[in-house]
Amino acid sequence: MIDRFIVSEVFLSRLKLAQGDVDGAAALLAQTEQSARRQSFLLRMPEIAAAQVLVMLRQGNLDAAADLAQTYELPLSRARVLLAQGDTSAALAVLEPLRQQMEAKGWQDELLKVMVLQAVAYHTHGEKDKAVQLLGDALALAEPGGFIRTFVDEGLPMAQLMARMKDESGTLRVKEYVHKLLAAFDDKNDFHPSHLHFAQAQVSFIPQPLVEPLSERELEVLRLLRTELSGPEIARKLIVSLNTLRTHTKNIFNKLGVNNRRAAVRRAEELNLF
Repeated sequence: MIDRFIVSEVFLSRLKLAQGDVDGAAALLAQTEQSARRQSFLLRMPEIAAAQVLVMLRQGNLDAAADLAQTYELPLSRARVLLAQGDTSAALAVLEPLRQQMEAKGWQDELLKVMVLQAVAYHTHGEKDKAVQLLGDALALAEPGGFIRTFVDEGLPMAQLMARMKDESGTLRVKEYVHKLLAAFDDKNDFHPSHLHFAQAQVSFIPQPLVEPLSERELEVLRLLRTELSGPEIARKLIVSLNTLRTHTKNIFNKLGVNNRRAAVRRAEELNLF
């Protein structure tokens, strides 16, 4: 019963995290870790640690998340940390052999998790076609089981990819599944995914009279800098650490030749980047 209790608490912490209760999830996982150690159920520690990594990433505590992923040899968690650090190449290098392992073992649920994260990594890396192709394969694998949170928990990058999938070829069942997932994103977030495909296409073709054009990700950050959201709020919306957001912001300032947020927005308006 202790083992089942630990599994249930980890699951409950994931629910809290999905609801945005990061502190509640962290507190529950701390208690669960203590219970597992006290009762010598160390077999469950990697599962607890994987959930703790998700919490730490939401908190922006990348160093602690990286240490935990390495301590318990959690490749999927390590890839998440690398993505949060902006090192998409390293994340993809971790995910590809992991995918091959899951395929060889026939572990379909675990394979799906890897494929979904790979799609996000390719999207962030700028390889949009690969991301869409991989997501299509993941959707075909996931549709019979009706997986929802596996996709929705990946946040804005996955919402953008999913919106793009509406126009891709596929079976009627997969297309219906995509619309169901987009509706789930719409319920979860304060943006409308059905508009993202058009917005993304606009971003891709914005003429930029700059020596070094802004990347698609930097344009996303720039649009959010135009809002009233604070830095931490923007980081949470993009599902990145505050340090990663600062790096993007610094790059934007350098490319626009400004040194503050207001000046960046004003310069971007002058260049018609919005």
